[in-house]
This record gives sequence, structure tokens and C-alpha cells, in this order.
Amino acid sequence: QVQLVESGGGLVQAGDSLTLSCAVSGRTFDTYAMGWFRQAPGKEREFVAVINWSIGMTYPYYANSIKGRFTISRDNAKNIVYLQMNSLIPEDTAVYYCAAYSWRGGDFYTEPQRYDTWGQGTRVTVSS
Repeated sequence: QVQLVESGGGLVQAGDSLTLSCAVSGRTFDTYAMGWFRQAPGKEREFVAVINWSIGMTYPYYANSIKGRFTISRDNAKNIVYLQMNSLIPEDTAVYYCAAYSWRGGDFYTEPQRYDTWGQGTRVTVSS
């Protein structure tokens, strides 16, 4: 298994950009799906993006609600997964979580209950 620690959240204005980081430790040599989720106050946890944690090509996948504004990427050498967020809007305000599950190829899961490892979250607040 891996351990995940998010960082990079904060208070920004609408239109700003922010990059979140998820530091990965533990069994980093295994293959995982690394996802970002978010949870706004009073709402359910929502899928944002996912990427494969493995050697070779990357296969990012995004929720429709953020497609074109957010970019997920990974740096295997640094053991970090990033979420670059551009053109932020107040509706992006949430606690953002990094999560993982062992991936055997094929389509990624987007349901939070499919992910068995979670970070503690980092808060993003977008003011209008």
C-alpha cells in the first residue's frame, strides 16, 4: 500500500490558478490509479480526475465538470501527483483529496468507494 499526503490548498480569487500536490510514499513501485476528489460543504465527495501510477505512458481521465480547466499529472521520480487548477470559480471551493487503488489496467473507477487509500485533504477556497 501507499500513503498519501496532500498540500497546496489555500484561498484564491476567481480566475486564479492553484496547483495541488499529493506526495506518495510506501509501495510506490506498484501500479495504482491515483485520483483526486473534492467535497464541498454539505455535498457528497465528487470525482475530479485520475491518472495511472505506473511506468510508461500516462492515461489521465477527467470529470466533465472540470475538463479543460484542470490537469492531473505525475512525477514518478519525485513520487508526486499534481492537480493543476486554472480559471478557478467559487464552485471549485472544497476540500480536495488524493486517493488510490491498485490498478490492473482498463477503465478507471470514479466512485470514491472504489479507492482504498486516502490522504487527509487540503482545503481550497475560491472567492468571487
